[in-house]
Amino acid sequence: MFKITKLETFSNEFVGFVRVTTDDGSTGWGQISTYNADITATIFHRQIAPWALGKDPLDIAELIRIIEEREHKYPGSYRCRAMAGLDTALWDWRGKKERKPVVELLGGKPGKLRCYASSMRRDITPEQEAARLCKLRDTYGYDAFKWRVAAECGRDVDEWPGRTESIIPTVSKALGDGVAKLVDGNSGFSPQRAIEVGKMLEANGIGHFEEPCPYWHLEQTKQVADALSLDVTGGEQDWDLATWQRMIDMRAVDVLQPDVMYMGGMVRTLQLVELAARASMPVTPHAANLGLVTMCTMHLLGAIPNAGKYLEFSIEGPDYYPWQENLFLGDPYKVTDGKVTIPSEPGWGIEINPDWLTKADYRTSEVPS
Repeated sequence: MFKITKLETFSNEFVGFVRVTTDDGSTGWGQISTYNADITATIFHRQIAPWALGKDPLDIAELIRIIEEREHKYPGSYRCRAMAGLDTALWDWRGKKERKPVVELLGGKPGKLRCYASSMRRDITPEQEAARLCKLRDTYGYDAFKWRVAAECGRDVDEWPGRTESIIPTVSKALGDGVAKLVDGNSGFSPQRAIEVGKMLEANGIGHFEEPCPYWHLEQTKQVADALSLDVTGGEQDWDLATWQRMIDMRAVDVLQPDVMYMGGMVRTLQLVELAARASMPVTPHAANLGLVTMCTMHLLGAIPNAGKYLEFSIEGPDYYPWQENLFLGDPYKVTDGKVTIPSEPGWGIEINPDWLTKADYRTSEVPS
C-alpha cells in the first residue's frame, strides 16, 4: 500500500496548484479553486493536509469522507475549494500510476468534445459582443455560444439601461440559425423580470437561461423554470449535496451546473452526477476559466452517462484573465471545429509551467521524519 508523504502548494491570489508525493516518490498535480487561492492554500495546510498525510492515496473517496467528518464544523465553500486540490492531485497521481488518463479511470475514453464559446464580459456593447462571437465562429468553428444579460446580483438593474433588451436580439441575429445560443443572468433578476426576459429569449431562439435569479433562492428559480419552455440552468455556486438534492427534488432547474473545483473535486462532483442520473437530469458543469477546472471537466464529461450537450469554454484572454496566462506548457486547450480534445496521456494529461511555479508562494506539509 502506498502512503501520502508530502503535500505542497504553489499559489498566488488567483490560482493555486497542489503536488502530492507518495512514499515511492511518485507525484500527481491538482488545483485548489481559483480566486482567493492564497487563503485557500492556508486552509489546505491547516485543515486538509493533516488528515491526508500518511493515508492511502488510492482510496480518494474514503479520504474525502474522512476530511469532511473531521472538519465537520467547517462545512463551507472554502473547505471544498481546498479539498479540490487534494482530490484532483490524487486523480492525477492514480492516472500516472496506472498509465491511464483520468477519463479512462472514470469509465470513458479520450477524444473530441464539443464546447460552447463562453463570454464573461458585460463591459462591451451588444455590437462588440456579436462581432467577437461571430469571429470566433468563423475562426474556430464553434457552433454554441453564451453571453451575459442582467448585472451580476443586479436586483433587476441592468449593467446599463436597456442592455439586456438590446444584446439578446443583436447577438442572436448576428449568429444566425443553426447554432446553440445560451445566456447567463448571474443571479441578476427577480422571478417576474426573469420570466419577462425568458420569453424574450425564447422569441429569439435561445435555449439556455442560466442562473436567472439569486442562486440561493431556489424557489425563485423554480418559478422561472416552471414558466418557461427553454432550459433554466444553475448550480455553479453550490457545493452542499443536501442543497443539490433539494434542487433536484423540486426541479428548480432543468440542467445542473456544478463546478468541479467549487464542489471539492471529482469525488463529490461524481456523487452529484449520480443524484442527477437517478432523476434523469443532465449535467453541464461550470468551467469559466482556463485553469485546471476546464481540463477536469473535460475528463468528467467524457465519462459520465448524463453529460450535457457541451463543455463550457471561456473565450477570455489576458485582457480579462491575466492570471491564467502561462499556467501550462503547450496548448492543452486548442479548439478545432468547435471541439477540444480530452487527452490520452496519463492523469490529466497536462503539464504545469515550471516558470510559473517558481514565482508562486510555496508551502509544504510533510509526514514527520
